[in-house]
Amino acid sequence: DLAGAVFLATPWDFHADGPDRARLLAASLVPLAPLMEAAGELPVDTIQALFSCLDPLQTLRKFLAFSHLDPQSPKAESFVALEDWLNDGVALTLPVARECLGRWYGDNSPASGAWRIAGQVVNPGAMTLPALCIIPDRDRIVPPESALALAHALPNCQTHRPMAGHIGMIASKKAPRTVWPLVKDWISTL
Repeated sequence: DLAGAVFLATPWDFHADGPDRARLLAASLVPLAPLMEAAGELPVDTIQALFSCLDPLQTLRKFLAFSHLDPQSPKAESFVALEDWLNDGVALTLPVARECLGRWYGDNSPASGAWRIAGQVVNPGAMTLPALCIIPDRDRIVPPESALALAHALPNCQTHRPMAGHIGMIASKKAPRTVWPLVKDWISTL
């Protein structure tokens, strides 16, 4: 039913950028377990806190920069819209949180061939469909090395490396001129 697949900053080898950092994130399951059990999920605010740990001062820097903007300016309006979107996340169910944090980050199950869905190993090497991997060079959420592992595992894959971060690859001012047309044109060839 599919003609191809586009992967946008898709992690695969969770230990490619340093297994210690990935295992540290997996270890966060232990102190978070009581909260997750009580809530029945990994709350979105906790997910945001985990993202904040990537660069604890980033929030301070971006809101200090925002404080110098004219509140009525298009730049300020764009900032607020993006922040609203970024913070309007979805909680993870307990099984998904355990799989993502424990098995992906802790065990590196995708890259090691141990990740299964409905009993089947998820094997990108078996996917013969054309694929396009967009891997931003300045991504701190999905290190490029992690996403490149998927691109290398896919047998029929084109790769594009925009000079952008994780969010900027799609939401920056340059994205409508650089990434969006590339994806559109690639899909139109299928």
